[in-house]
Amino acid sequence: MNKHQNDGVSMVIDIKMPIIGSVSTTTYIRGDNSKMEVEVQGNQVLTWIDKSSQWVYNSAKNEVEISKLKAGSSAEGDVEMFSGITEGYDVSISKETDKVWYISCKKNKSNTNKDAPKSMEVAVYKSNYYPMSLSSKVSGVSMTMRNVKFGVSEKQVIFNPEDYPGVTIIDKR
Repeated sequence: MNKHQNDGVSMVIDIKMPIIGSVSTTTYIRGDNSKMEVEVQGNQVLTWIDKSSQWVYNSAKNEVEISKLKAGSSAEGDVEMFSGITEGYDVSISKETDKVWYISCKKNKSNTNKDAPKSMEVAVYKSNYYPMSLSSKVSGVSMTMRNVKFGVSEKQVIFNPEDYPGVTIIDKR
């Protein structure tokens, strides 16, 4: 994974929540920059984040709001999100194909993190050991990361006002 530290990673994240329903996001991460795309009730919301600022485009309002990031917030490094993901879990291969290992992770007693899921299902490509997908469920909310791909350009994760002509920009930094 460290080999792709500068390449960036993209993925689709599906979230299902009781009462609220389902939402899918597409996330792009490269270094300290990220972009998340989500559509909620026909309204497209795009969020770009760098080390110090956040830009949020709301298609319903046709505006971009720029704000300072709160201390401790930032884009998570390209592949850092996968580092140590199985710590505190008993890990076993539940299924195997020619191309993919399907790994079952069950929370063990040494894992005292109340917010950690009781179990996770991870699919890993045999050819390069990269994640293909990850699924988990916490407090009735299920999450699946899928379509994990490497190779994100800087243009994909940096807000450019020229790409949004006619949009009102509100700078609250």
